[in-house]
Amino acid sequence: MASFVVHRNGRAATVGELASLAFAGYAHFTAMQVREGRVRGLDLHLERLRSASVELFGRALPDDRVRSYLRAALEAGPADLSLTATVYSPAGEYTVAGPDAEPEVLVRSGPPASGPEGPLALAAVEYERILPAVKHVGEVAKTYFLRRAAAQGLDDAAFVDRRGRLSEGTIWNLVFWDGAAVVWPAADALSGVTMGVVRRQLDRLGVLQRVREVTLADLPSLAGCAVMNSWTPGVAVHRIGSVSLPGAPLLMELLHRAYRAEAPTPL
Repeated sequence: MASFVVHRNGRAATVGELASLAFAGYAHFTAMQVREGRVRGLDLHLERLRSASVELFGRALPDDRVRSYLRAALEAGPADLSLTATVYSPAGEYTVAGPDAEPEVLVRSGPPASGPEGPLALAAVEYERILPAVKHVGEVAKTYFLRRAAAQGLDDAAFVDRRGRLSEGTIWNLVFWDGAAVVWPAADALSGVTMGVVRRQLDRLGVLQRVREVTLADLPSLAGCAVMNSWTPGVAVHRIGSVSLPGAPLLMELLHRAYRAEAPTPL
């Protein structure tokens, strides 16, 4: 069977159906890793799609229907793969959608991924995403700043808002360690599904967590940093901007242990 498919509303998409979407940029998505037909944090993925659809389109598809579309793509490939579900409106963009324009779903599957090994060195760039709580498409800044960082010999970039607070990475959530607690940066950022999984499992494990503002000036007082996304619950970061950070093996162990504690859910 194919290891890569593109489905529209649960069926193989045609070239004609995709042609009108080739240059579209008003949509949102979620990305997940499927192992043995199961996904960690499936409830959080569905919640993300539902809330983002209401924000962008004023309405959302039922979770059961979205889940059936994901299942159809999984059934067309192997049990281990990457899945990306993108929700868009048939009304397109640069226009006002009518009340009957129901969202549609593209699901793309591909080979499974596990992320870089690390540790990573991140450039610090001043940038704030529009609608930061929505995982929307067409964000040129993510690739732009990644490539600028790579040109400087770094691995990726972390964003700093206008108040000087570290918020997130290009495609990552940031997490820190202060020697006693896991620290989540207080700033406008996308709440990642893996982040949500890790936070609730750290709670269940009794691990102390704090939410606080973190600036570049605060980094020397911290005991470690990592990034996470749908690929991995934690990749160590050894540098942000000009500031070096310690390895924090305990932080890495806690992040991965919390992620493994989440029971995967069948699609």
